[in-house]
Amino acid sequence: MGKRKHILAEKIKEARKTQYFAKLNNVPSSPRKMRYVVDMIRGMEVNRALGVLRFSKKAASADVEKLLRSAINNWEQKNDRKAEEGELYISRVFVDEGPTLKRMRPAPQGRGYRIRKRSNHVTLFVDAKPNDVNE
Repeated sequence: MGKRKHILAEKIKEARKTQYFAKLNNVPSSPRKMRYVVDMIRGMEVNRALGVLRFSKKAASADVEKLLRSAINNWEQKNDRKAEEGELYISRVFVDEGPTLKRMRPAPQGRGYRIRKRSNHVTLFVDAKPNDVNE
């Protein structure tokens, strides 16, 4: 690795130490379905988001709930304390497209229809709310 790349990699490592996130890779559902669930909780306080995910009928909400609990746990481990009520919120969350499995389904007259089994990657960042006491 060159010097410039090494310096940039070190800067990224230092920036990651102050960010609290969790990643879920290769989830076997389409990114579009996962984005519906992620859009419901974007920017919410974490306890409220856990409630929304718990009572959502979407199948993808179980995966996102588990991911959110992991991100909260990561925050608690890096800060050596438990998160207080209303302290954490979801700062960023996004869904990227993962690898697609391509399959063939038999079709009439000797043809084959293509089936695309999509997957996705979810990344969820939590952060503490800033304490602005300027009243």
